[in-house]
Amino acid sequence: MTRGFYIGRFQPYHNGHHTMIEHITSEVDELVLGIGSADVSHTVRNPFTAGERIMMLTKAVREFERENDLVTYVVPIEDIDRNAVWAGHVESMCPDFDVVYSNNPLVIRLFEEDGIEVRQSQMFNRERLEGTDIRESMIDGDPWRDRVPDPVVDVVEEINGIQRLRTIAQDDVVDRWEADENSL
Repeated sequence: MTRGFYIGRFQPYHNGHHTMIEHITSEVDELVLGIGSADVSHTVRNPFTAGERIMMLTKAVREFERENDLVTYVVPIEDIDRNAVWAGHVESMCPDFDVVYSNNPLVIRLFEEDGIEVRQSQMFNRERLEGTDIRESMIDGDPWRDRVPDPVVDVVEEINGIQRLRTIAQDDVVDRWEADENSL
């Protein structure tokens, strides 16, 4: 049995992540999905909570579990901001795994230094499937739903995620103060 590990912030989980997991399922029997920066939410860069991202991943990967008899574990991983011990921190939070899947140079380096095999894959439609662009589309009211799996759309709508993103993206404090000063 082979257990793999794939980590991302998943802000939100999108079709690039989904294609990567589809690729991974052909190589492993079980997959640990690490939700990075689990302690951060309600910012434009990290708008969704760890719990909301757990919902996104759990619902989106059900098709792989059914089709490939895959077992998945979704594990929130808090940031520790100490790269030298980060891989060990991740390992302490997760079920044991045999191989890591990542294209992030730092993640690759840290796990390799820790003696764990890392496999890379091609990036899938990276120019269109990038979390920052998807979040900007959500804020601007541009199309985004076709870039994430349907269960993710359902979660974002359930939690009113678009409104949250638009609210936290606002920079109206200056406008409010200027309006108050002008009314004096």
